[in-house]
Amino acid sequence: MAKILIVDDVYSELQLMQNALAPLGHDIITAMDGLEAEKKIIDEKPDVVVLDVLLPQKNGFQICRDIKNKEETKNIPIILVSSKNQDSDKFWGKKQGADEYLAKPFKPQELIEVVVKFLE
Repeated sequence: MAKILIVDDVYSELQLMQNALAPLGHDIITAMDGLEAEKKIIDEKPDVVVLDVLLPQKNGFQICRDIKNKEETKNIPIILVSSKNQDSDKFWGKKQGADEYLAKPFKPQELIEVVVKFLE
């Protein structure tokens, strides 16, 4: 069983993603701000991280860059999700080390497919 970390500061968005991924049967852990997310990534070593960009305390771009620069966490796949949906945002996310970038709003099935891809 895999461990999935979902990070979003908007509770309804967090629930939406959690409900979409729950049927996969994996352990789902959550965080609602950047510092909590980074701590859980380091402590829990999830198999994949679904990470919002616009977060309090530390944004998703910063977290992604920091996690990808640490030897013990650099191989954890990070899927950035954001309402920032310009090509420049996607480019910047990939430049920070994101493995995938999903623009909000997305269909639950899109999220499932991307997460499953990184769990295989």
